[in-house]
Formats: sequence, C-alpha cells, structure tokens
Amino acid sequence: MSKTASNRAELPPLNALERRAAGGLAAIFALRMLGLFMILPVFALYAHDLTGATPLLVGLAIGAYGLTQALLQIPFGLLSDHIGRKPVIYAGLILFALGSVIAALADSIHWVIVGRALQGSGAVAAAVIALSADLTRETVRTRAMAAIGISVALSFAAALVLGPVMGELIGVSGIFWLTAVFALLGMVLLARVVPSPARSATHRDAEPVLDQLGGVVADRTLLRLDGGIFLLHLTMVSLFVVLPLSLADAGLAAAQHWQMYLPVVLAAIVLMVPFIVVAERAGRVRAVLVGSAAALAVALLGFAVAPASLWLLAGLLTVMFTVFNLLEAVLPSLVSKAAGAGAKGTAMGVFASAQFTGAFLGGLLGGLAHERFGPEAVYLVGAGAALVWLTVAWTLRPPGQLVTHLLPLGELPATALPNLRERLLAVPGVEEAVIAVDEGVAHLKVDNRRIDWARLSAVAGAHQ
Repeated sequence: MSKTASNRAELPPLNALERRAAGGLAAIFALRMLGLFMILPVFALYAHDLTGATPLLVGLAIGAYGLTQALLQIPFGLLSDHIGRKPVIYAGLILFALGSVIAALADSIHWVIVGRALQGSGAVAAAVIALSADLTRETVRTRAMAAIGISVALSFAAALVLGPVMGELIGVSGIFWLTAVFALLGMVLLARVVPSPARSATHRDAEPVLDQLGGVVADRTLLRLDGGIFLLHLTMVSLFVVLPLSLADAGLAAAQHWQMYLPVVLAAIVLMVPFIVVAERAGRVRAVLVGSAAALAVALLGFAVAPASLWLLAGLLTVMFTVFNLLEAVLPSLVSKAAGAGAKGTAMGVFASAQFTGAFLGGLLGGLAHERFGPEAVYLVGAGAALVWLTVAWTLRPPGQLVTHLLPLGELPATALPNLRERLLAVPGVEEAVIAVDEGVAHLKVDNRRIDWARLSAVAGAHQ
C-alpha cells in the first residue's frame, strides 16, 4: 500500500457529534436551497396572474435573490466571527421566512421581487460552513463539507421535479408558503439537532478572511474560475425565464413538466461521471472545460432555432444539465487547488459571490431579452455567455494537482514557532505552508504523489 493510500485509510470516522452537525447543517442548507430553486421551473407559467407582470419583471423576480445573496454572504460570515454562528443563521432564516411570506401574499410582481430579494438577504451559507468547521476536527472536516455540498446538488435536482407538482397542487403562492415552513424547520433543526460549539474560531479553510480578499481577487486563475461559475449561473437562471413556456408550447402541460425534468436530471447525473473522471484522474481538465463550454453554447443555440419538439427539448436539456452538474463539481475543486495555503475559505467565498451575481444577472438579462426581442433571444443570451466562457476556458491554465491539507498542531508554545514553516516545507511533497497559531493548525498545499506522511507527522509531533 502506498503512503498516500495508507494515510487516507487511517483517517478517523466522524464521531456522533460530528455526524449530528454535518447532517443537521446539510438539512438546513438543503431546505433553504430547495425553497429558492423550487420556484424556477414554474414561475414563468403563473406570473401572468400578477398585477404589473412584464417579461423583464418576471426575470427580475426569478433572479432577485442572487443580488442580495452575493452582497451579504461574505459580510454575514464575517459577522458570525464576532456575534456567533447560530445567531447569524437564525437571523438569516428569519429573513428568508419573511421574504417567503411577502412573496406568498403578493398580488403584484413588484412585491414578489421584494420577497425574493429578502429571501436572498438571508445569506447564511458562509455562517453554516463556519459552524460546520467549529464542530468538526480538521481530519474529518472535508467530509462534513462534502455532505453540505451534496445537499445543494440534490436540492436543485429535487426542486426541478417537485416545483411543477407543487405548482399544480398549491400554486406559486403555496410554494412560497411552503418555503416559509422550510425556514421554520431549519430553525428547529438548528435548535434541536445541530450542537452548539464550545468555541468559535476563524477557519481559513472554510470561511472568508477579510485581509485575504485583495490577494484572492487579484489572482488571475481564480478570477477565471469565478468568471466560469458567474457565466454558468447566468446561463442557467436565464434559461428558466422562458424554458417553462417552451415546454408548454411543445404540448407538455404545466403539471406534467416534472416528467421531462426527472429523466433528464437522472441522465445528466450519470453522464457527468465519466467527464469528471477524465478531468480529475486523466488530467484533462482544460479539455473538459472547453468541451463543456462548447456543448453549452450549441445546446442553447439549439433551443433558439430548433422546432418545438419534446424529444429535441429533452436532448438539449440533458446536455444542459450534464454540463451544469459537471461544472458545479469541477469548478469548486479547481478553486480549492488554485487557492494559496490558508486562503481556500476566502477563495470559495468570492467564488460563491460570483455565482449568485450570475444568477441575478441571468434573471435580469433574460427578462430584458424576452421583453424586447422574444423568447428565442433569451436562449441567445445564454449562448453568448457560454461562448464567453469558452474563451475564458481556452485561456485558463489549470492549477496543479496540489491539494489542501490541514495539519493539526495543537497549542503551540512560542519556542516551537521559529523554523517550523521551513521544516514543513522541507518535507517532500509539501509545496506551501501557512502556520495559523490561532487555529492550532498548519495550512498546507501538498502533492499527494510525493508526500512523505510519516515525516510530516514527525515534524508536527516534534513541535507539540
């Protein structure tokens, strides 16, 4: 067995408290995102009943949550360092519930926009991730974060299927009421299931750090990856400004739209796997990114020019969702690899802000294109964004195969600090090292193909 494999085999399992924390926080995240996403596949079909509805305002209502989410998620994360994680998460869930109630009671498109913007202002993502870091050991933290990430992917897939069903059963206002209930359930989970941390600390691997923002924003590789997620979500949200209308025009009743989404989403999940393997294991990341951007552009052009056929729409949607799921998995992995040691949390925070900004502009530009030029123009907006992403991907130099590793150091005496970084960098396979005395860890970027785990452990043990 190789040293790398041996090291991974020795990783401890999550203990009971960590399982509660990971499960509870993943459920809170999933409920919130399910509420945000469930409106996407149905709103364009029912918005004409609202006073003042125009295509532009419908698009704005769909994407409004993205603007407030982008503006507030990093500040809320930083605030949680000062007043505690749970108070910030409770406040965010209350804002989310209030926005849902306003949208549920709205009889005009303007109040729906207000409600959606208020939903987005409950931006608890960074605080949830930070609380997860508070409640887990360094050696298992990645798995806890993965559970939260998986919950987001599953909630998006579930929302596409449940949205049309719930829209038929309880209407759009009923979906907003259900979303408010989800927020209340999230508060119950936070109170009853998620443990309270003994102490909160800054975790550079999991949350933004203010003094790192300048360096992260100036990094050209990270900027290209941020541009990728920005353009991807711009494309996806703009799609839903008119996609439900296209399905209806092709002869599929609104209540039956789930019959299109369910097989397409399942097929996309299966189809993305070999491309992830090619990108991650075969080292063909750039080829996969360029191919994804090209496939996305072709699919959107197909929506714009193809006749209204359900079979053709199913094929184009399968391409769309395969690319979306693929990039949602690959791009965060690349951000983690590209970020410097100790800057992963900040890099991911900026990445998430770019994602939500893209969602906002997708709704706005999609609505504007629909109003001025018709539904085909919306697909052309998405195709244009995909072509821009193709250019960005073509010029991207993928980061190396270095991975983030947290090395627990415990409480370091002052005598242990001199030369510790140099000794860590002298270990074969350690390329970057940042000592975080306040966290009691060393943030490392390591090459798993060369790392000498035994020597690394010996260096850490000698300083404790």
